[in-house]
Amino acid sequence: MANKFETIEAANRTEFGKGSARRARVAGLVPAVVYGAALENNLHVTVDHRAFAGLVRRNGVNAVMELDIEGEKQLVMIKHIDQNVLTFNIDHLDLLAITRGEKVEVEVPVIIEGQPAPNTMVVQDADTILIEADALNIPEEITVSVEGLELGAQITAGDIKLADDQVLIDEADVLIVNIVLPAVEEAPAEDGEDEAEAPSEA
Repeated sequence: MANKFETIEAANRTEFGKGSARRARVAGLVPAVVYGAALENNLHVTVDHRAFAGLVRRNGVNAVMELDIEGEKQLVMIKHIDQNVLTFNIDHLDLLAITRGEKVEVEVPVIIEGQPAPNTMVVQDADTILIEADALNIPEEITVSVEGLELGAQITAGDIKLADDQVLIDEADVLIVNIVLPAVEEAPAEDGEDEAEAPSEA
C-alpha cells in the first residue's frame, strides 16, 4: 500500500468484561486494544463497526490507519481480527501502535497467476508468507507466477522475489507451490460387469 492511510475515530473504553463488550457490539461498536513499544500502556478503545469494516474492504487485513482517539492521533496497523464464525461480525480487534519508518512482521497473502504446463495442476501449500516490511508500505499481496512450470516444479518462500525494503521471515524452504499430476477419478463399474456377477434365473 502507498504511504497514505485513512483516519478512523475511536473512543476510550472505560468498562470491561463480556457484558460491556456485548453492549458495545449491540451499539454498532467494536472493542479494540492498542499495544506496542510506541505506547507506555495499552489503550482500550471502541471503533465504529461499519467504518472499520469499510476500511478493511478498501485496504485489506494488513491495513495501516490513523486512530483519532478523542482528539489524540495514533498510527496503528491491524494485527488480529476476531470475527464471529456465525454472523461474520467483528467481535474484537488487536491493533499495533507504530511509528513512521518502523519495520513490522506481517503475513501477506500469496496470489498465484499463470498456467503450468499442459496436463499438470497447481497445488498451493501456503496461502500467506511472513515478511518484515516498512509499516507504512506493506504490500496487499505478493504475486507468484506458475506460467509454463513443468511437472515436479516447486516454489518455496526463498524463491519469491521481494522488494528491496522487505525481508523474508519464514524459513526459505517453506513450500508455497507444487506442480503435480491432475487427480484421476475412478471410472464407475460398467453395467455389463454387474450383470455378469448376478445369478442366472432358473
